[in-house]
Amino acid sequence: MKASELRAKDVAALEKEVTDLLKAHFGLRMQKATQQLTNTTVLGNTRRDIARAKTILAEKKGAAK
Repeated sequence: MKASELRAKDVAALEKEVTDLLKAHFGLRMQKATQQLTNTTVLGNTRRDIARAKTILAEKKGAAK
């Protein structure tokens, strides 16, 4: 997900996006542990998406104060 797409969302939508990404990342980790995940690069991509979303969320929360 691009940062410009995340910046267009409000705080509530960003919080939901972070929880969805965390759930997806957990599912991918479980697939990797059970040898079902063939493309392991998606783990890194979701981790970066989580970090990107959390960063923008922190920026928006800081700007609101």
